Amino acid sequence: MPILITKIREYRETVGMKQSELADLVGVRRETIVHLENGKYNPSLKLAMDIAGVFHATVEELFEFQENAGEIAAPAGEKPMPALKPVLMTSNN
Repeated sequence: MPILITKIREYRETVGMKQSELADLVGVRRETIVHLENGKYNPSLKLAMDIAGVFHATVEELFEFQENAGEIAAPAGEKPMPALKPVLMTSNN
C-alpha cells in the first residue's frame, strides 16, 4: 500500500508559520495539519492545492506517494513485484 510522504512541515517551518496559521489559511482545523504532517491523513485534491498555493509550490512538491520498500504487495505466499517506473508518453503527430 502506498505511503503518503509530505513536506508540509518543512515548508511551513521555513517560513516560520504555525500549524494553526496554515490551518486558518486553508480552512481546516489545526489537528488536520498535524495529521497531514504525520502522514496519518490523505488530503482531498482541493486541500492539497490550497496548501500548495499558500507556499507557492506545486502539489507534487509537497506530496509524494511511495510504495513500501519499492515493491508492490502480493497475496500471501506470492513473491512481491517491483514497483513500475513512470513512463513519459509522447504523441507522434
